[in-house]
Order: sequence, then C-alpha cells, then structure tokens
Amino acid sequence: MFVRTENFKEFLRFYPIVSTLVAIHLVLWMLIDLFQFGFAHDWLRAGIGLNTAITAGEYWRLVTPIFLHAGLGHALFNSFSLVLFGPALEQMLGKVKFVVMYLFAGIIGNIATYLFNPDSYIPHLGASGAIFGIFGVYLYMVANRKHLIDQANSQIVMVILVIGVVMTFVRPNINILGHIGGLAGGFFIAPLVLKNARPFSIWRTRSPRDDVEISFNPNRWKKRGFPWKKVLWGIIILLVILGLFGRMT
Repeated sequence: MFVRTENFKEFLRFYPIVSTLVAIHLVLWMLIDLFQFGFAHDWLRAGIGLNTAITAGEYWRLVTPIFLHAGLGHALFNSFSLVLFGPALEQMLGKVKFVVMYLFAGIIGNIATYLFNPDSYIPHLGASGAIFGIFGVYLYMVANRKHLIDQANSQIVMVILVIGVVMTFVRPNINILGHIGGLAGGFFIAPLVLKNARPFSIWRTRSPRDDVEISFNPNRWKKRGFPWKKVLWGIIILLVILGLFGRMT
C-alpha cells in the first residue's frame, strides 16, 4: 500500500487528487515565499487560521489553512506524507469520498482549534490536521475493517501514528488540537467513506494493456530485486527527521 512503484506519469494518472493537493501546496509556497508576490501575501493574510477573525465571522478560515504552509520544510513534510499515505486511500475510497474525508478532517481540526480557544491571536496553518485524518481512517481499518489492510501495513500505520502523536505533544509550535481533531475527524467519518471500499491493489489502477506488458515482459520482473522496503523506511526516517527539526503546525 505504501510502497510507490509508479513512475511520475502513472502517479499523476492513478492518484489525481493527491497529485493536485501536493501541487497546491508547492504552488502556494512558490507564490508566497519564493516569489513573494503581493497578491499571494494577501491570500496568506486572508486565509491563515486566526480564531479571533473566525469569531468576527470569517468562517472560511476553517478551510483555507488546510492548503497553506509555513515555509518550504513544512510544505514538503506534509506533501511527502500525503504522497506516501494518500494514494492507497484515494484508490480505496474513490476521488469524491477522499476529498470529502480530507476536507472534513482538516475542518474538524480547525474547528477544534477554535472551540477550545476562540480568543486566541496565535495564527495556525498547514495540512497536518487533514493528513492526521488519513491516519484516522487507517486506524479505523486496523480496529474495525481488518480485511481492508494487512498486518504489515497495519504495523507501519501504527508506528507512524504513534510517532506523529508523540511529536505533536513534544515539539513546540505544533497545533495539538488541529492534529488530534483531524485524527478524530478521520476516524469518525471512516464508517461512511469506507462503505463498499475494497483493499488497495496496484493492479486495479492499471489498464489491461499495462497488465499484458507486466505479464509478458520478462525484463520487467527483474526489477523485483530492488530493495523497496529499505527505500520505504529510508523515506520514513527522512520524514521523521524533517518533522523533528522542521517547523510544523
């Protein structure tokens, strides 16, 4: 589920929602931080999470912070996490349900941030709450839909989830309520979005032509010797390092 074997073009074709979300993260970072366009900074000021502004009626700030990030490291961390753990769920849920789940979890995280401290002047932003929502759905699978996720992937999910929760409480400048709210949002919406879901399968994303190529091209099978597990854990370790030393909200 979490080992990416697709090339770039296949990834874009198989997982258009995850690809679009990552593109939004990086494009907004370039406009705001790299090129520092004035209109982009206006977007940032108008879209950043700010509880006092929400109290004043700017309710869109419950949604817009999901797409904004505090610098390149923050945007890359969340984008890498989305690329690793989003594709399998996008296939299992379908495009519409994945979008609904992602936005619901992110919004619940922002609502939790607001409800527990509505008078706060501290801004918050980032896709972390929505990404924790993805883990909330996986956690529901591990607990109640074991036929949708095998033991090895369950262990990966739980290890990364535990690391993420621990880091949420030990690192400074983390929106704890946003993370926990997003996790809870994903868990509670899981029974609805997982209805009629099937386990992830790389073969489901490929066309019959792709299957023929894989079945009858003997050279393709030589790639099976590549150490995918080591690469996966290397990426996970990199993410943990980025999370420990980068700025996340």
